[in-house]
Formats: sequence, C-alpha cells, structure tokens
Amino acid sequence: MINNAAKMILKALSFDGVEVEASRHLADLKKLDPMKIFYRKIDQKIYNQDYEVPVRIFFPNEKAYEKNQTGFGKVLLFLHGGGWVTESIDNYERICARLAGATNQFVVAVEYRLAPEHKFPAGLEDCYAAAKAIFSKQFLLNVDPNNITLIGDSAGGNLAAALSLLARDRGEFLPKRQILIYPATYNDYSENSPFASVKENGTDYLLTAGKMRDYQDLYAGSEADMQNPYFAPYLAKNLQNQPDTLILTAEYDPLRDEGEAYGRKLAEAGNQVWVKRIEGALHGFFALGIKNLHVQESFRYINEFLRGNVSEAEMGTLAAFGQRGEAVFSGEQ
Repeated sequence: MINNAAKMILKALSFDGVEVEASRHLADLKKLDPMKIFYRKIDQKIYNQDYEVPVRIFFPNEKAYEKNQTGFGKVLLFLHGGGWVTESIDNYERICARLAGATNQFVVAVEYRLAPEHKFPAGLEDCYAAAKAIFSKQFLLNVDPNNITLIGDSAGGNLAAALSLLARDRGEFLPKRQILIYPATYNDYSENSPFASVKENGTDYLLTAGKMRDYQDLYAGSEADMQNPYFAPYLAKNLQNQPDTLILTAEYDPLRDEGEAYGRKLAEAGNQVWVKRIEGALHGFFALGIKNLHVQESFRYINEFLRGNVSEAEMGTLAAFGQRGEAVFSGEQ
C-alpha cells in the first residue's frame, strides 16, 4: 500500500512524453553507482549478420571465474528494459550481478540496438542472434540448451516473449523457460485499452500510459508493426508450444493487467504458466537495489521457478485457473 504522501510525490514525477536524449542521459545516471559491488564479468560479441551484438557475461561466483567454468552450468539470457529506447547493460550491471549470485547461474546480458535509430524488429533480431548462438553452442558458454532461461523486464519482457514466439516459428531452437517481469505485451495505451490497469495506473505512478504510447511510436516502423505479434505478443493467434513461463507483475503499473492476461492466454494454449503480482510495487522495481523488498521477493519466486519448486499456494498456478484465476487476474476486464 502506498501512503498519501508518497502518492503525491509520484504524481508530481509522473508526466507524459519521451524526449529520447534527455531520457537516455537520465537513465545513464545509474552508471554512477556509489554502492557498486565487486563482481566478475567478461564482454563478448555475437554476430547478427554483419552487426556485432555486444553481450556481457556475469559469473555467479569467484570460483566459477577463477576456474573458467564456462563449459557447464546454467544461463539466464537477460534482456533489459527501457521502452526499447533507453537503458543499457552498463545501467543493469548491479541487477545482473546480483541475479547471477542469487540464482548461481551465469547471466548473459544483451546490448540490443535501440529505437528510434533502429526500429522494430532490429532489437529483437539482435536478441534472437544472441539466443541462437548460445542455444547452438556457438558461444563461450558451452551449456546444455535445456539449461538456458530467457528473462527480461518491461520492454525486455516483451522481447523475451517475442523471442520465444520467433524461435518456435523459425524452428532453429526453442527455450524451455522464460521469466517475464512486468512485460509489455499489448499495443494500445489509449482510453480504448481493454485493461483496467492502464486507466487505474496510467497517470500517477511514474510510467504513464502516455509514455508507453510514445515508446511504442518510437519503436514501431509502421502502423503494420503495431499489429505484429512479435511487436505485441498478446496479439498472437497461436500461443502453443511456448516455454514454461513465470510472469511477475507490479500492483501499481499500467502494464499489470496485460502481463497477467498474457499469462492466461499462454495457459489456455496448453502451456505451464505461473503469475505472481508483487503487491505495493511500481513498474521498474526490478532494476532497484537488492535490498529493495520487492526485488528480494522476486528473486525468491525466480529461484523457486528455476528449481521447479513452484508452489500453487504461493504463486497461483494457471494450470488450476478455474479455482485460483479470479485472484490472479483480478485486474483484467
């Protein structure tokens, strides 16, 4: 629950409009981290045709780095958020390093190209190229494809979901698991949106519906792109043969209901899906420090999901949708 004083501050900070360069400079302030932690990392390149896609590997611990344990283990392929327009691996270093340590898995973060300089589907194709290299063992981390999980937050959650659809359709590899953190899955943030959270949370909680419209306009190359399921995965007519999925949403987020509704559609298509709404959380909480209680809660669910120990009582599995679905999807119209 957010108190009235905090609500007033959030409202004052919530405004529409995305000025690209100003937004990028603001995001880059995260690089100036006074609490920067020590961690091991390696920078690599993966080719998407003639373009070199930078990726950064975060080691789970010092032992893995010292022994160069890159031929086994497990990998989280991380796609960062930022509305397809801002953010970078550098800005996400803290969360990637903490995620590696908390899960005891390698984290491979992808520096995909950003809009508006590179419109849809450039960033998605960069992510696909990185995933293909890792799944086909054409990468430093020579791991079993069954031990690779896609993970992304916000626009990164959108890219992870779209990547899973694209992988199925191209037939070159297929992820076994994906973790979508408050993902953008739909294409309409106007008053015509079918999702109540756009109206309830679209003006006063930092990420506004107006900003989402601007982000999508910057990302899309045409009106036709807006209708493409790789742009807005919720629009996909066929959601069969998708990975086991964990979706984490935030209570005070305009994207809340579309993320939960995407989970429902995945479940109805026969996939194994779990959805957990983080109560009291705002969009973007995952990029905060590990001491944030919402981040700690998220890490707990992520570890349970990765270990295959997801509890229905704790999470609300959609396999039993008729029994628990109303609570999980209380925001959907």
